[in-house]
Amino acid sequence: MEGIEFSTLGAVLGLLIAIVLIIKNFHSTYSLILGAIIGGIIGGGGLDGTVKAMISGSAGMMSSILRIMTSGILAGCLVKTGAAEKIAETIVNKLGEKNAIISISISTMIICAVGVFIDISVITTAPIALAVAKRTKMSKSASLFAMIGGGKAGNIISPNPNTIATSEAFGVKLNSLMGINIIPALIALIITIILAKTINRKFNDIVTDNDIDIVDNSLKDLPRFASAIAGPATVVILLALRPLFDIVVDPLIALPLGGIVCLFVCGEIKHISEYSAYGFSKVIGVCALLIGTGTLSGIISNSHLQTDMISLIDTLNLKPFILAPLSGILMAAATASTTAGATIASKTFANTLISADVNSINAAAMVHSGATVLDSLPHGSFFHATGGSVKMVIKDRLKLIPYEALVGFASTITAIIIYLI
Repeated sequence: MEGIEFSTLGAVLGLLIAIVLIIKNFHSTYSLILGAIIGGIIGGGGLDGTVKAMISGSAGMMSSILRIMTSGILAGCLVKTGAAEKIAETIVNKLGEKNAIISISISTMIICAVGVFIDISVITTAPIALAVAKRTKMSKSASLFAMIGGGKAGNIISPNPNTIATSEAFGVKLNSLMGINIIPALIALIITIILAKTINRKFNDIVTDNDIDIVDNSLKDLPRFASAIAGPATVVILLALRPLFDIVVDPLIALPLGGIVCLFVCGEIKHISEYSAYGFSKVIGVCALLIGTGTLSGIISNSHLQTDMISLIDTLNLKPFILAPLSGILMAAATASTTAGATIASKTFANTLISADVNSINAAAMVHSGATVLDSLPHGSFFHATGGSVKMVIKDRLKLIPYEALVGFASTITAIIIYLI
């Protein structure tokens, strides 16, 4: 924003204040807004300049927010029709209990990749994973980690809020960003399976009847697999029209259409209002978070932080592209959110990276992958939602964080290698 500049000190203090407030369980959106106000004033922008930068930053999020809001229709329809659960159940049945860890990981990966948010993907897969884990005497920690790692792999190739926000910031096509991260996602999946088997040998928290009791098994009959996959397949086909035939169907249209197709083939179109409302309830929090993220991004992107980071990288004789994964890792760790971390990093450093001749699609991929390294820290909701899905106490849930970081780190290193090649 022309004419308004903030000091690096103000930007960093604003971010730190937001982090502390989030850790203290203050509402995330308000934490980010308050951090932006304090950071802007300390950074020398004055009250008027700070407010203008905050409004400009949040306004820049609006296209992402609209797409994310409509994606709730797809997510709501997949979950409420039972399509997401059917996809998971089919994969587990096909691979068999002998390959329980592999099937649980792949199930969560695919559910997340087709447009269900990562926390909902884990919660959706959890009943099946717990049942399989009990029959095979698998560690509860291993089963949860398999779901989280699979979700992380699927998240970087999904049309989810984090991908939408990153593609918007770098000005790249959504399907292109999803496509370039396929190999990093597969590497993340492989690392997940290897580490889950290690955790299974190391941890002795076997799933019991108590854990199974928390699962609601009174669901209606699930749709056929062909019906369950129709919605996600519609989205993939519509997004593929752009690179294949130069026919542009924006995710704003493709994502809700996928949800409507899902309802039609599952014979539940009469529930469109109910299921859309459910999906909206799942995305409204993310949308609010992005508005708060935008206010802080407005301060950071108009500060000297970008030039100071580049100067630091030059002093350390590092290549400019390192800023992409590093910013994704740090911002996601600060906010304990893939979406908020990827968004702040992208909005702040996209122009800097592109100006340094880092290819925009590769830069977006590295930021996006980097945002999955430390996004599950305890001051975020994902940590608690996933732990709660298997009735895991915080002490045991904390033990999985280093393993989760390794999964994100594996996809990030792969994205870097792809750029260097």
